[in-house]
Amino acid sequence: MTRVLRDRNAGLYLGGVVVSGFGSSAMWLVSGIWVKDLTGSDGLAALCVFALWAPTLIGPALGTLADRTRRRPLLVWTNLGLASLLLTLFTVDSPGTLWILFAALLVYGAAGVVHDAAESALVASAVDKQLLGDFNGLRTTANEGMKLLAPLAGAGLYAAYGGARVALLDALTFVLAAGLYTLLRVREPKPLPAPASAGWRTQTAEGARYLWSHRTVRPLVLAGGTTMFFAGLNGATIYAVADGLGHSPAYVGLLYAVQGAGSVTVGMAAGPLLRRLGERRFAGYGIALTAVAVMARALPYDAVVLASAAAVGVGLPCVLIAALTAVQRETPDALLGRAAATANTLLFAPSAVGLALGAGLVELVDHRVLLAVLGAARLVTVVPFLRSQPSRASASVTSDRSSSDANPA
Repeated sequence: MTRVLRDRNAGLYLGGVVVSGFGSSAMWLVSGIWVKDLTGSDGLAALCVFALWAPTLIGPALGTLADRTRRRPLLVWTNLGLASLLLTLFTVDSPGTLWILFAALLVYGAAGVVHDAAESALVASAVDKQLLGDFNGLRTTANEGMKLLAPLAGAGLYAAYGGARVALLDALTFVLAAGLYTLLRVREPKPLPAPASAGWRTQTAEGARYLWSHRTVRPLVLAGGTTMFFAGLNGATIYAVADGLGHSPAYVGLLYAVQGAGSVTVGMAAGPLLRRLGERRFAGYGIALTAVAVMARALPYDAVVLASAAAVGVGLPCVLIAALTAVQRETPDALLGRAAATANTLLFAPSAVGLALGAGLVELVDHRVLLAVLGAARLVTVVPFLRSQPSRASASVTSDRSSSDANPA
């Protein structure tokens, strides 16, 4: 952690993650409360989260933008654009003006996809490659820490002053993040123009082809997507778990807080663990821990369920950190924006599918049986990751071949 924080660029990046993450976490919660207060509709309130996440489905196309322009200016202007966008929410004051909020959330989500792709690509060139695992771990710690603090602050601010003031707070955090990004010391050559024959669709596909052909990156990204699918299924059972213990739905907030604390902890240890275990085993141990924790959650004891929430918080981020670090380390710079955006889509979109499927299953199957089956299924998927890792040499050969295929010039 000390080495990362001594790195000027890494420290500035983490500062940007903290301030913008605080505003975003507050706004995500408040948008649903705002809609609920104006309409009384649970369905419309839930659509806020959908509007924010929907652009992830076209992440590979949006990520292409991060490879067609310099990334630091893109980060700065994206943050300033989001700050301006949020000011439009001062006009939302009745059910008839809610379309402005939903439109803003869609743009917010799309800009977030572009921002994450540009950030992942720029970090790979601005931060020492030996510190990428440490940086990604600390980024997870910062994000999860903000998720623990910001929603409470946002809810308090909303209760006192209304949704527009929360939007203003979020806008100010984006302005501050833009200022931090302008201080980065990184030299970026102007991206080479794409061949006339390479349209947007062709360029987008290059990132996906690279991920699929790389023997180190592909299994990590697929394992991450599978893990998040199971996480969605598991997440759909959480209210049934609270009910089975005899608690009100508010108990779920405690479980999420404990899980977040686990994620904060593993983020600080991720760098050393990645160096010691390698990406595959680090991911594999995380998946195994999550599988055991999910099965333990079926037991009707508060202490066990709370411990399982902490264990899920520790295990779940492991495969995500490993996958992102591998993408940054193994992908050529010219493809990194597209590859990172494609990886993010493959990692996080399955969670929404799992939530939808789990919402139906939990009505048909006892949640304890469902949790036992989910945990056992995860243990099966982890077996390949506990075997020996592919050699760096063979992975490098595949990477070089894929890079030459993606860049025929």
